[in-house]
Amino acid sequence: MTPDRLFTGRRPRWARAAIFAAVGAVAYAADLGGTGVGRLLAPALDLTLGGTGPETMRWATALFIAGVVIANLMVLAPLPFRAQVVAVWVELLVLFVAFFDSFELKLSVIGDKLPFLTGIVLSPAGFLQGAALSLFVCGIAIVCSSVLALAVALARLSGNGLLFGIASFYISFFRGTPLLVQVLIIYLGLPQIGIVLDAIPSGVLALSLNYGAYIAEVVRGGILAIPHQQWDAAAALGLGRWQVFYKVVMPQAMRVIVPPTFSQFIAMLKDSSLVSMMGVWELMFLARSYGRSEYRYIEMLLAAAIIYWVLSIGFELIQARLERYYGKAYR
Repeated sequence: MTPDRLFTGRRPRWARAAIFAAVGAVAYAADLGGTGVGRLLAPALDLTLGGTGPETMRWATALFIAGVVIANLMVLAPLPFRAQVVAVWVELLVLFVAFFDSFELKLSVIGDKLPFLTGIVLSPAGFLQGAALSLFVCGIAIVCSSVLALAVALARLSGNGLLFGIASFYISFFRGTPLLVQVLIIYLGLPQIGIVLDAIPSGVLALSLNYGAYIAEVVRGGILAIPHQQWDAAAALGLGRWQVFYKVVMPQAMRVIVPPTFSQFIAMLKDSSLVSMMGVWELMFLARSYGRSEYRYIEMLLAAAIIYWVLSIGFELIQARLERYYGKAYR
């Protein structure tokens, strides 16, 4: 049986039974009878069975979860692909909301601090704060790291030993040491040689250097993925070496480069929280500060996580648009 048959409505009965048994076994082993699911089922079980013990609750919860999974597979399988995706997203979001609702969160605290966390309200100094500052730092670092990555990738591909040595040493060092150490070296170490940078420029420089090393290897891999015959064919048409590079090779390489590069950009967005080590009022700094002052750590951390997620979805949408643009010739 092929993978596509396993996840469509044409699966054999034994496959459904196997899925039911596997999900039920996992739910039973996790002892979900005492969770929110078990508490929801308790009133119905009390009415039908006249009282339930822990073991009965555990079995009933496992069977209920397995039944819901099988019902989902049967109902969603005949739907169009887009409808399946939307339905799965909605169901998973409902599960996430139900999970966090069990924490008995005080949502009013999130509502009060949300304007500060998102950066709608400026800092007392009149500068950006919260998510707006995180996005500002990340945006500058994205531009700098992209330019640096392209230059380093070309140096790695060159036959010049000096350029290759510098590029390979740079990539090895910044991929082989922790980003936090690099941030502190730039912020605390450079003043020892007379170079003093403020917190935000230090954070931007550290992010640019660190992620430039990773993205350089992504760019190099994308360029190497293009067959050398493409260079020869373009040169035969009378194009110069640089014309071949940016008119023929790079448009094809971008299809390979875009997905892993945007994964690095999303990671950079989250790692921008490290600039809070230098007292910058970015998103995680505010979330931890408000969590301590209000004694509501979970609320503040959850709000920060959701904001990061929303910003990451924005990057994902840009990535999808670029993938469609550079993949037109392959559709």
